[in-house]
Amino acid sequence: MPQVATVKGIMTSSRRRLHVFYSGHVQGVGFRYAVKSVATGFEVAGSVRNLADGRVELLAEGDDAELKAFQQAIRDEGLDQFIRDEQADWSEAQGDLRGFEISR
Repeated sequence: MPQVATVKGIMTSSRRRLHVFYSGHVQGVGFRYAVKSVATGFEVAGSVRNLADGRVELLAEGDDAELKAFQQAIRDEGLDQFIRDEQADWSEAQGDLRGFEISR
């Protein structure tokens, strides 16, 4: 069940969507599998996939703080050595993601 906060009497959800594009040497090094492994330690739903242009795309939903910790844990897993750039976009959760998978 999503956490809910009250802001000026209005109920708001703390669930967010994180959309990240990683560039660098992120394909062919087990990046996606490591991200999936890291995801098992967090309450997040989403997917990770290779893109034709050499980047890796991550899409995840969860509690705001959980997503930020997940994003940092990906780097802490040792993947930061492969990441040259990380472009992250935050938005409201859409609730359409279940589990965490590697997409093809």
